[in-house]
Amino acid sequence: MNQLITFCALLISLLFSFSSESLSATFVDVSERAGLTAVTYAGSQEKNHLLESVGCGAAFFDYDNDGNVDLYLVNGWQIRDRAPSIRGKNVLYRNKGDGTFEDVTQQAGVGDDLWGIGVCVADYDMDGWLDLYVTNFGPNRLYRNNGDGSFTDVATQANVADDGWSVGATFFDADGDGDLDLYVANYVNSSIEEVLTAERTLNWQGVAQVMVGPRGLEGGVDVFYRNNGDGTFTDATSETGLIDVGALYGLGVCATDYDLDGDVDLFVANDAGSNYLYQNSGAGTFIEVGVYVGVSYAEGIAQACMGVDFGDFDNDGDFDGWVTNFTGECSTLYRNAGNDAFENVTELVGLWQPTYLQMSWGTGFFDYDNDADVDIFIANGHIYPQVDNFPEYGQTYAQLNQLFVNEAGSFKEASSDAGSGFQVRLSSRGVAFADYDNDGDMDILVTNMDAPPTLLRNEGGNEKNWLIVQVNNSSAIGALIRVKTGDINQIREVRSGNSYASQNDLRVHFGLGSYQKVDHIEVRWPSGRTTELTDVPTRQILKIDEPIIEGRED
Repeated sequence: MNQLITFCALLISLLFSFSSESLSATFVDVSERAGLTAVTYAGSQEKNHLLESVGCGAAFFDYDNDGNVDLYLVNGWQIRDRAPSIRGKNVLYRNKGDGTFEDVTQQAGVGDDLWGIGVCVADYDMDGWLDLYVTNFGPNRLYRNNGDGSFTDVATQANVADDGWSVGATFFDADGDGDLDLYVANYVNSSIEEVLTAERTLNWQGVAQVMVGPRGLEGGVDVFYRNNGDGTFTDATSETGLIDVGALYGLGVCATDYDLDGDVDLFVANDAGSNYLYQNSGAGTFIEVGVYVGVSYAEGIAQACMGVDFGDFDNDGDFDGWVTNFTGECSTLYRNAGNDAFENVTELVGLWQPTYLQMSWGTGFFDYDNDADVDIFIANGHIYPQVDNFPEYGQTYAQLNQLFVNEAGSFKEASSDAGSGFQVRLSSRGVAFADYDNDGDMDILVTNMDAPPTLLRNEGGNEKNWLIVQVNNSSAIGALIRVKTGDINQIREVRSGNSYASQNDLRVHFGLGSYQKVDHIEVRWPSGRTTELTDVPTRQILKIDEPIIEGRED
């Protein structure tokens, strides 16, 4: 009898393991063994000023074109006794191809020690090498890739050294002229003197004094730079209509062709204010339509939005919007209903309650288990360390990150079953996605406040089939890729800057389940041309170059 009971228990366990999608892949924190040890500083331990709350971003990108995705970490400062004690330097880690990284910051010349916030990547000068744009509290940096392992800061010469408090940024071809323009979201106007002398005067729950802001502070004004095609940019904010009318508190940005009309639109996630959605007219001018299409507010209320992504969670062929928010405001999923309309489906798909108490930042759609639909990751962390003194309010400064599994267009939290990597409890901020070890499943890099980053290696996600599409650097940003397998249609877009102040790998990943081949691939290039392939084998990194246009030098 005991043997029968044991057998039945084993059978039930096996059946559960096969039926539970959340156990098909798990994540392990391998940051230390991978060599990612740099601490990203975030001011004082007390967090007296808003600057000390926003953290830093990171970028996955292949800077040396060797086929391995490298990593760039942005860094802030440490403050002690009202003075800078450590001016943290940004770090470039070269991927050695064996699961580890080496610090090549000094030889690359990208170790900026300004108070850094965010980063985006693009081949802005179309020379085949990926360049870096770094947003700072102070002058921003544009690091031009020299193609020999080193970079040169050309921000001043290029006229993009915005000296405000910048956070999110993105390169995209706004006017369809074949070169990449730049949008920079600015948060708050402040000075380092104000940061160092700030007092916590905001009343939290009647029990603690915490940092002030952003409400009550002067908002920074976003800037749009048009690429002149000669290595320089011109401030064209007003003439293009990309005007930050309310001088709102800009954080996350995402350049996406949300209406699939062939030109790139722009979404800006604003903290404590309505979001912007700038619709491209097709001629390089924009109209702000956020209220009209339904993404400026959630149920008529402006949220404190931080992170953003657009992806097709329901596989209906268009991009849906996703933003992360402050505690007490659930993160919000806007389903693209077509005809320039979005609908808030957060509660309907199961994301309202499990995202309500967390304070959420970096995020993204990604297919972690390769089952041909996109799941969601969220990095969480409070901004007030003082909440730890009052556990009765149910909030903590350090928080667990979250994984939500897509189950036929609804989401189920799988964080507790997703491996030891989801037991890391820190105050997290930026998130970047890449298959850094080239094994066919997506890994996650998370930046943390006053701590090293967390590198979550995906284990088991590659049991199902997959395809990674890599398009030429000079043609990558804005490329739209459709993949058809059986009756499943998926869509991706190559973007510069996303999530929260971070950059995903420019290669795009598709989970393909049990399919052995892809029936049809279509790449719509930023130029408007298309490339089509059929009967493509899975489980490969597929490189696709834009066809050479007669009379054009690539």
